[in-house]
Amino acid sequence: MNSYKLPLNTANAEFIEKKSRFIGHIARVSSAEEALEYLRLVRIAHSAANHNVYAYRIKEGGICRHSDDGEPSGTAGMPLLDVFLKQDVYDFCCVGTRYFGGVMLGAGGLIRAYSRCASIALEAAGIGIMREVTSCKAVVPYSLYESIKRLFIACGAQITSEKFEVNVEIKISIPTEDVLALQVKFIELTADSVKLEIESSSYQVFG
Repeated sequence: MNSYKLPLNTANAEFIEKKSRFIGHIARVSSAEEALEYLRLVRIAHSAANHNVYAYRIKEGGICRHSDDGEPSGTAGMPLLDVFLKQDVYDFCCVGTRYFGGVMLGAGGLIRAYSRCASIALEAAGIGIMREVTSCKAVVPYSLYESIKRLFIACGAQITSEKFEVNVEIKISIPTEDVLALQVKFIELTADSVKLEIESSSYQVFG
């Protein structure tokens, strides 16, 4: 799985358009079930609203859904989703809540309003990057400890633990895409006298 963009936080933001109150809600989700649960909670909190339009997109499985929730076809769910498609964002559920204020907006007005719901919700949440991270370990002599530590930091690694015994055991996590470059520099620095062991990999969100 390659790196991809997703919301950093759960957030909401609102505005008034011709007396209608619009609220954009967003949460990071990892499955359709989580998306529908978030939608359910928003609907409970805003049960008096006229519409709770939604869109969600999940990276795993390529899931993508949207609904106009009673607004004219094509004026709500797709404009909401389109904001995320254009920015290539995944793993979100966005809900556009509307409290009707008595003034008709027309198709164009609705499209702009729901697009704005998505945009301000995403801006409030912030955008993060999901990346594969590799955990590595090196047992180094004290004579190389400081220079190796500086190398790790310069290459964008995070030092997760240090154990000082006969030698120093250093454990790090680093974006997988940067591992090869680190290995090359590590060999150069240590003249291949110390091994950089790869232990495991996982996915993490970076802000």
